[in-house]
Amino acid sequence: MDTEKEVLLTQEGYDNLEKELEYLVTEKRAEIAERIKIALGFGDLSENSEYDEAKNAQAANETKIAELENKLRYAKIIDESEIDTKTVQVGNTVKVLDMEFNEEEVYTIVGSTEVDLAQNKISNESPIGAALMGAKKGQVVEAQAPAGVIKYKIISITK
Repeated sequence: MDTEKEVLLTQEGYDNLEKELEYLVTEKRAEIAERIKIALGFGDLSENSEYDEAKNAQAANETKIAELENKLRYAKIIDESEIDTKTVQVGNTVKVLDMEFNEEEVYTIVGSTEVDLAQNKISNESPIGAALMGAKKGQVVEAQAPAGVIKYKIISITK
């Protein structure tokens, strides 16, 4: 990941990352340290799978901590008051009409760290998100998807 790249986040997304970081730094670190201590009590480290697993968990946890710290360091919180509904931007919810299947779909455009496909939260960097960015109500956009080009007509843009 490019260390200079800003990370777009809603306030909620930023708060969630802070909570996760707090958990990893306090509780998770302590849990792993305890596992290592217990495993050391088993003796010979060369054949001690509990020790190896605990050390691997520790390394993975430290990597995740560094990743979260980096995201928070480069976070740019989206100012909800600056979000308008004239054109699609990060923070908007967009109702579109899939012109091929004549189906309405609703997407919320978020920064890449807040993507949640189960809730139709898509990244501004994804093919559909990128195609929608900057578009206006009534406009038809084309998104390059793995299955081919998808045409969407923008029905509404809301906050």
